[in-house]
Amino acid sequence: MNSKITDQLKEKYEAIDQDYETYLEGLLHSKPINYWDYIQTDALLNLQIQRTVFPDEMVFIMYHQINELLFKMILGEIDQVANNDDVDTIMFTSKLMRISRYFDMLTSSFSIMKDGMDVDQYNKFRHTLTPASGFQSAQYRKIEFASTELINLIDKRFRDTIDRNSSYENAFEHLYWQAAGKDYKTGKKSYLLTAFEEKYKEEFIRFTKFYYGNNLWSKFKALPKEARENKELIKAMRHYDYTVNIKWVMAHYNTANHYLNIGGKTAEATGGSEWVKYMHPKYQKRIFFPELWSEKEIQEWGTDI
Repeated sequence: MNSKITDQLKEKYEAIDQDYETYLEGLLHSKPINYWDYIQTDALLNLQIQRTVFPDEMVFIMYHQINELLFKMILGEIDQVANNDDVDTIMFTSKLMRISRYFDMLTSSFSIMKDGMDVDQYNKFRHTLTPASGFQSAQYRKIEFASTELINLIDKRFRDTIDRNSSYENAFEHLYWQAAGKDYKTGKKSYLLTAFEEKYKEEFIRFTKFYYGNNLWSKFKALPKEARENKELIKAMRHYDYTVNIKWVMAHYNTANHYLNIGGKTAEATGGSEWVKYMHPKYQKRIFFPELWSEKEIQEWGTDI
């Protein structure tokens, strides 16, 4: 063995008070890695459990699993920015463009469902999915929390009046997606929303506490003035904002409309959510980086699509 590598290995394991020869001996008994073990192909291909006999349900399941894998990739990129105390414009721009490419893939992939799934099959197997809903993707909610300040995710109806220093609990009760399952007149929540909160609310609050000063918008605003004026970074910020909150959301909206607009009437989503009101960008005007858009652009957000 190359003596330099041996010395480096010894130094590595001694640094953590380990005997490097024990690790070398372990190599004698280990198997060579192969593709299927590394990717965990068998486990991955056994994660699709249908509830009906309709073959297109398998398309639906796998498509959403792919989405969740991409969401995990996105969160991994954001995490690298959030945990970097010395982020510069090159690194920041690079990460934003990576994330945007993931969302470009998510956007274009909606045609797999919109054009590649039988409408009649969907409108039969979807009833077995009640009350589950894609609304309940915790990873997507985390992407939003990690992208911008919490105030920018508040329901548009309350955004101008809610206290920016409001408690996490109070802010959580006024997030835009509460509109999907909450009657604000009575305060009553749907089962969709109640089950989602029982599963994730505490985790979300812990997550938002960390990202309070580490979300992408806060990290940008903490940069030196010269960096905040970097044209490439600003372009990447705007591109990401538009890609997520207009292009991806509208691709999702149009796909839902394709399947749920039946005979000129809009059907209820599987979880009972008022999906039109909370999903379409013109209603909620979700904008991650509002100060990078003109007043006219904000006013017309989601209206000219």
